[in-house]
Amino acid sequence: MSDFLISAVSVVFVLGFMILIHEFGHFAVAKWLGVRVEQFAIGFGKRLVGFKRGETDYRINALPLGGYVKMSGENPMEATSDDPAEFMNHPRWHRFLIAIAGPAMNILLAITLLTIVYMVHYETVAYLTQPAVIRGIKKDSPAAKAGLLPGDRIAKLDDLENPTWEELKPKEWLSPNQVLAVTVQRGDKLIRTTVTPVPVTANQVGSAGWYPEAPVVIGSLERDSPAKKAGLQEGDRIVALNGQPLYSIEAMIESLQDSKDQPVDLSVDRAGQTLQFHLQPVFASTEDPKERRWRLGFQSKEVTQVSQLPFSQALALSLEQNRKNSLLLVELAKRIAQHRVSLKAVSGPIGIAQEAGYAAQQKGWTPLMELSSGISLNLGIFNLLPIPILDGGVILLLFIESLMRRDISLRVKERVYQAAFVFLVLFAAVVLFNDLVKTIPGLAERLP
Repeated sequence: MSDFLISAVSVVFVLGFMILIHEFGHFAVAKWLGVRVEQFAIGFGKRLVGFKRGETDYRINALPLGGYVKMSGENPMEATSDDPAEFMNHPRWHRFLIAIAGPAMNILLAITLLTIVYMVHYETVAYLTQPAVIRGIKKDSPAAKAGLLPGDRIAKLDDLENPTWEELKPKEWLSPNQVLAVTVQRGDKLIRTTVTPVPVTANQVGSAGWYPEAPVVIGSLERDSPAKKAGLQEGDRIVALNGQPLYSIEAMIESLQDSKDQPVDLSVDRAGQTLQFHLQPVFASTEDPKERRWRLGFQSKEVTQVSQLPFSQALALSLEQNRKNSLLLVELAKRIAQHRVSLKAVSGPIGIAQEAGYAAQQKGWTPLMELSSGISLNLGIFNLLPIPILDGGVILLLFIESLMRRDISLRVKERVYQAAFVFLVLFAAVVLFNDLVKTIPGLAERLP
């Protein structure tokens, strides 16, 4: 099956399931509270297939770009009656519960999926939990200009004290063109300076140009690439390049750019046996369509540790991870609104499809399940943003009405909803455009 078909099938399955869960939350609470539901729909536009049971038309529509639950009397611009089954005739706390039920279901699903993953296949990247000790610095990078050196331990970055690499990376990524105060420990001295991460890759995420020590292990190999032709295999660990010890994929990429078209010699550890390979780099594209560089044609993979957690530990870790990710999403939204992070950092349907296709091609079902957890959390948090039309906007208007102790006028609501609709259409158009001009999201420098 082609990569395109795998991506298409995967994204339809993942997003379809996420939307179904979200709309079911609205539907179930509305039914429970006695609100008449006229339609339960996946997609928009013309009805393709479906069935009617009781008062509800269950349907799949032509445009698979979301879904909705249509409740009687829900639209404040439509004529209303005294029918107690209409949405607007229910108390505000009923309407609040119906509005929040969709995002709540997505967040609950994210927690559940990640708990299951951790119980079956809890995988951690070895270096991420280690203190942020710099092993390499990219030439002419912000870190190099700040005078940092290999061996420095980052004692403080902005408001992060003694960070691990896992804590440091999001701060770095979310700070392109932002001045960050940094304190490093060098021997028995503390050195204070600043770094300004530069935007890199199609996603325009920040990079300071410092790297941890992480073994270079071959993941997937590209067809007809120098690495493939030379006989390198997935799982091989590259221990030396041209006789020099290799401590990170970033160091390898930089060395290849320096040597350009000169052949390179690799020392490779394969199941305890040391093998030698002679390769001719090629000038080729990366995942970033704007970047071409000297490459060997493989994707590195990180060294991980795998275990299985009992339910209580898996649930606790899932709750903590989803809490961290939620705060990160809110921070991302805040920085985009402040124009401190590019909107290119956001992935739309094409980017999600590419990620889903990549996850579907990995061994086992846990990568796709873990991605589904992340997408579900994103969907839940996005719908809680205080934008009219979205669930968060409905909740905001209900809160304002509660403070006013009266309903907002229909004329004002109509203008608010019209403005929100235009905003969301423009936002979707920009995100889709960004998707069209970039490839799979992620740091392009992970591709040697």
